[in-house]
Amino acid sequence: MKYNRILVNKNEIISEVTCGAYYPMLTGKYAFNAVFTGEVSYTIEKRAVTLVPGSFIFLNHDTCYSSRIDSPVEVNTLSVWFDPEFVRDFEYANFSDERTLLDCPEMFKQEQPRFIESIYTLNGDIKFNLLHLARHLEKGTNDQLLLNEYLNHCLINYYSLYHSEIIRREDALKFLSCTTKTEILRRLSLARDYMISNYNQNIRLDDIAQMACLSVNHLLRTFKQAYQQSPHQFLTKVRLQQAKHLLRNTDYPVNEIVDIVGFECPSSFIRLFRNSFNITPGQYR
Repeated sequence: MKYNRILVNKNEIISEVTCGAYYPMLTGKYAFNAVFTGEVSYTIEKRAVTLVPGSFIFLNHDTCYSSRIDSPVEVNTLSVWFDPEFVRDFEYANFSDERTLLDCPEMFKQEQPRFIESIYTLNGDIKFNLLHLARHLEKGTNDQLLLNEYLNHCLINYYSLYHSEIIRREDALKFLSCTTKTEILRRLSLARDYMISNYNQNIRLDDIAQMACLSVNHLLRTFKQAYQQSPHQFLTKVRLQQAKHLLRNTDYPVNEIVDIVGFECPSSFIRLFRNSFNITPGQYR
């Protein structure tokens, strides 16, 4: 097991490589939890989610959660725990007008920000930033100024992603009330996380709708509005992405990968893979 932890003011950066670990009842800070290899199981309030390789989740400061790693292979994770005041100050400094910043730097600070909690794909600038953070932890770097810059960029990248993945999707929902849009997207995020966490299972549409507390028809209509694809199309993409990971990082035969990721027929998997990535699984490997 490898475990590295750096304290940056009241923020924490934690890198871990292990096959087994359990952390119960975590709360009090915004949590940016990412998985590079392996899988991590979370219990967030009363729901169970799984972070698969190349994914992350951002949790609110008052969310109570537990995480568990129980894996035959090493699981590589990186967590950034942001102090609530650091996040509040970041939002105030980046989204307040200049007059407010100059005249009343403390008086008009916003309330503590809250986010719709959802699983995201770890790629682009966010992945680049976190990989650099992990390398600094491995080297034992404790340059507070440098690490603060990385933490600032983490939030910049997350807010940008949140705007495109949440705010833009809220706007796409065809409801007049902003409150209704936010609540519907929160429920759709539960449905989306359920599919990501159980991608290798035989998931029924009724199960997804029940998880989101929506009727089947309501789920189908609003999911298509928000994500421009059906739940079935989304689940297929998740399975194909996990198949790519296994093809790239393991020696499992293609037929075995088909079973692992939840497809029923090797020939249909190969056809879907080729249509999605313009290459066969064998050629990709």
